[in-house]
Amino acid sequence: MRDLTIIALSIITAIILAKTEALAGVFAYAQEWKFLGSFLSGMFFVSVFTAAPAAVVLFKIAASNSIWTVAFFGGLGALIGDLLIFRFIRDSLVEDARWFIGKTKQERFISIFQLKLFRRLIPFIGALVVVSPLPDEIGLAMMGLSKMKTAVFIPLSFALNFVGILLVGLIAQV
Repeated sequence: MRDLTIIALSIITAIILAKTEALAGVFAYAQEWKFLGSFLSGMFFVSVFTAAPAAVVLFKIAASNSIWTVAFFGGLGALIGDLLIFRFIRDSLVEDARWFIGKTKQERFISIFQLKLFRRLIPFIGALVVVSPLPDEIGLAMMGLSKMKTAVFIPLSFALNFVGILLVGLIAQV
């Protein structure tokens, strides 16, 4: 119940921010500070609710600054955002999903996750989703369900988001 409340509050907050355009003001201010602006935009770049305005800000910052700097600081911000989502999914939602599934179905559910093919394929597909323009939450859920270790997730998330933001920067400079 706690997790559903957190998700509902997050969605309500995102809707309020979008309707009041408060987020647009924050992003407009962030453009003036290329390091901090890239970092904050990177944090918002990972969520389905804030990815579009964050991508626009990263695009504008990269158009007039070094794309490597924007990608680096944006990647660090995206790593922080991804890490928060990843830890929430891995530590909380997986247990909730198991609770909702009945015992006989739970055994079937767990056996799917124990297949070697699943353990290797799902994190790879999740990584492809993170580097793509699709919402990171989908890829992070795949990585979290595969029980990827945080020590593996951190450099992978940074590298994937760095490449994704670098692509935004390359498009901005063309």
